[in-house]
This record gives sequence, structure tokens and C-alpha cells, in this order.
Amino acid sequence: MHFISTGSGSPVLLIHGLFGDLDNLKSLGALLEQNHQVIRVDCPNHGQSEHWPQMDYPGLANALVSLLDELAIDKVHLVGHSMGGKIAMATALAYPQRVQSLTAADIAPVAYSPRHETVFAGLSSMPLDIKDRRQALAHLLNHEIDEATAQFLLKSLRRSESGFEWKMNLPGLIASYPAIIGWHNGSERCGGQLSYHGPTLMIRGSESNYVTAAYKEEIVAQFPKVKAKTLEGCGHWLHAQKPAIFNRIVSEFIDSND
Repeated sequence: MHFISTGSGSPVLLIHGLFGDLDNLKSLGALLEQNHQVIRVDCPNHGQSEHWPQMDYPGLANALVSLLDELAIDKVHLVGHSMGGKIAMATALAYPQRVQSLTAADIAPVAYSPRHETVFAGLSSMPLDIKDRRQALAHLLNHEIDEATAQFLLKSLRRSESGFEWKMNLPGLIASYPAIIGWHNGSERCGGQLSYHGPTLMIRGSESNYVTAAYKEEIVAQFPKVKAKTLEGCGHWLHAQKPAIFNRIVSEFIDSND
């Protein structure tokens, strides 16, 4: 798993969401590295990490713990956004002894209905012999993908000998999508437990529908010590829409549980 490590002190591991890479939480990392070792990862099938034909949360949790072993890290503060939040939650449930604290940004430990069909259609149909990024942007906009999302997706487009290519493993993500939107933490596979009793923070955007009151019972059952925060005036991309307050809340939570 490709990663970048900066700073020193008690370790924090930052995990991006679907279609992202290790730069997504870079501004949070810049704040945390003043007092912590910060490890930002490219999840499998993203960025510069290896391509997996299939991925699920038990396998991703195992991969994170293997990275901790490689870095000789015993316990870590986990922070994840969206899919990355689910990876963090699965890791805390499967390996609670390795997790100092858990922060999940705008995601719940539940199964969701499909919501990325338009994005997958736009990515899959992209003609990779396009001449420049303007053509790539126009293609995504023509598939009814909003410009902010399109610009985010294009961060994973890079030049190749024949034109352009995706850094992400698109076939692997499509094959894994049911597992990504689903929720099977796999704790029983790893000798883990059904609930994580360590410090837990869940942050949601007020305009997002990813974390709602309907999920409260499932959240508390799995993370009984959870504290909830709502960032007003932002949606699912809360770390990008309100970075200063998001970064401060996460940093203060980590420091209070160090």
C-alpha cells in the first residue's frame, strides 16, 4: 500500500474515500503533523497503490494492519472519510487493540443503496485518446456529473503513451462496488468483536444524507462511545467545504484521546 509519512509523535493514519487518493486529507495532515506522525495512504485500487480485482472491508482492514506492522506501529489514531471511514470502522472492530481512537467523516456503519451509477458510467465511457483535460471534463459534464465532482475525478487521470489513463483500477472498483456500499466488517474473521469501545467521533455535514437519525441505533450498537458533530452548511465533502473547522475538530479530538 502506497503511503506518505510526515511529522513525529503519536501516529495518525488518514484514509480517503472512493475515487480519491492520499492528497484528499492533506490539509488535515499538515495540521496534525505538527504534533503527530501522520501517515496518508492510497487505498488499494486508488492512486499509486496496487490493483486488486476485488476488495472488501475485512481485506482492507487486514491491509491497514499489515502496514502498521511494517511501520512498527502498535496503536494508531484512525481518520477516514466516506469509504475511508468504513475502512477505519472495520479496522477498529476487527483489531480494537491497534486503534487509539476512531474518526469517521460523513459515513455510517450501514449498507447503502447504489448512488454512483452516473459516475461509473462517465468514467467507464471516457475515450482515453482524448487530447486534453478540457475534453475529459466536457465528457464527464455531458454525463450529468457536476463540475466539482468532475474536477475531483480528473485528479485520478494521468497521461500515458497513447493519451490518458486512470490511476484508479476502474474494473476493480466496479466489481467491488457492492462490498463498498455494503457493510460487513468481518470482525469475526479476524478474531475481533461486534463493537468498538474506544473513543469514537462521527462528523457529518448538515446537507448530506449519508448519516441520518435512522442510523443512530446501528451506530451506537457498534460504537457505544461515539460522539457526534454536525458541520452546518456543508454536504458530503465536509473536509473540503469547511476545512478549518473540520481540521480543528478532528485535531482536538485526537489530542484529547492521545
